[in-house]
Amino acid sequence: MSDGAGVEGLLRELAPQVLGFLARRHGQFDLCEDAVQEALLAAATQWPADGVPANPRGWLITVATRRLTDQFRSESARRRREDSVAAMAGPEELVAPGADVDGPPEADDTLTLLFLCCHPAVTPASQVALTLRAVGGLTTAEIARAFMVPEATMAPRISRAKKSIKAAGSRFVMPPEDERADRLRVVLQVLYLIFNEGYTASSGEELQRVELTAEAIRLTRMLRSALPDDGEVAGLLALMLLTDSRRTARSTADGGLVPIDEQDRTLWDRAQISEGAELILSTLARGAVGPYQIQAAIAAIHAEALSAEATDWPQILSLYLLLEKLAPNPMVTLNRAIALAQVEGPAAGLELLATLDDDKNITETHRLDAVRAHLYERSGDLSRAHELYLAAARRTTSLPEQRYLTAKADAISGQGTSR
Repeated sequence: MSDGAGVEGLLRELAPQVLGFLARRHGQFDLCEDAVQEALLAAATQWPADGVPANPRGWLITVATRRLTDQFRSESARRRREDSVAAMAGPEELVAPGADVDGPPEADDTLTLLFLCCHPAVTPASQVALTLRAVGGLTTAEIARAFMVPEATMAPRISRAKKSIKAAGSRFVMPPEDERADRLRVVLQVLYLIFNEGYTASSGEELQRVELTAEAIRLTRMLRSALPDDGEVAGLLALMLLTDSRRTARSTADGGLVPIDEQDRTLWDRAQISEGAELILSTLARGAVGPYQIQAAIAAIHAEALSAEATDWPQILSLYLLLEKLAPNPMVTLNRAIALAQVEGPAAGLELLATLDDDKNITETHRLDAVRAHLYERSGDLSRAHELYLAAARRTTSLPEQRYLTAKADAISGQGTSR
């Protein structure tokens, strides 16, 4: 396997294994992460031309260890790391490029890495960036491109995250048992944020950033390998698969947005739907249910409907009511209003939306105006719908969404603004 795409996938798979090995052996997560990044860059340059070595993991550990040893031996670090340097063998003796390297299973290291990257001392934006770099194996430049920010902006964000973890005194170990449930919730939220940013990019020309959705799904699969009995991990993976199954149908050839009720469902990925539906059904049968499982169940109902008209909206509404009790937030209420309008009519949906008018978490985004515009259009108030579609278009920084909302307003103008 010497092609670039194959090498890239292999490096992403090996990144957490190599970092976990070094961090367990030497500590100093920040220095180990830098060393692994240098080794990954070296491999990305050499392997496509020279071929993948017999033991790629051992090769990466050898190169990363050499970089780490150089750091330990530097003048600024010599006093602090004198004992470590004395105890370490030379990098060639430590592990030969073709040798087998002992260590705990990959899944254990992946879980520890995810918990460390999602440390509470780190801001959510930095948790996302550090997870993609340390666990996902992406370079800083790749992460910056995915989020459409300059590399000069992303690099300090990752650096601050590592400094925060170091300042908090964290070591490369699993958090105490009494902290794990809360930390796992943060890990799931970070993976969900990565997926959502890929599925509907918050800004820019592209509606979707497939590299982010693919990475979120890959990392969530890895997490499920580590925690196969956790219902919420399975629920999040099912939700991602079911949602991503619609990717091909939700944009036009020129990148325009196609809402779910107008999509060509023959384009939906039936393999992903089958896997996601099977996963959530088996998970729900186990007992305790969490927010990601409920969202996955809602996504499964959409995915299994052969047409928009065949969608079981009463069941979706019931699930949103349950979700709102378990995890209340304005986006859940917004989606419940859409389901309520499908079941009881647009007036009922608009009445529920009015309860969000004082919530800045939703009023400062374009989504409340967009949903309200849709419901006013359905109710026949085209003048109000036109006004709100334009307001929503002004608020969004996603150009495909902006064009879609403007087109909706223009279409209403073509009909006249009253009936």
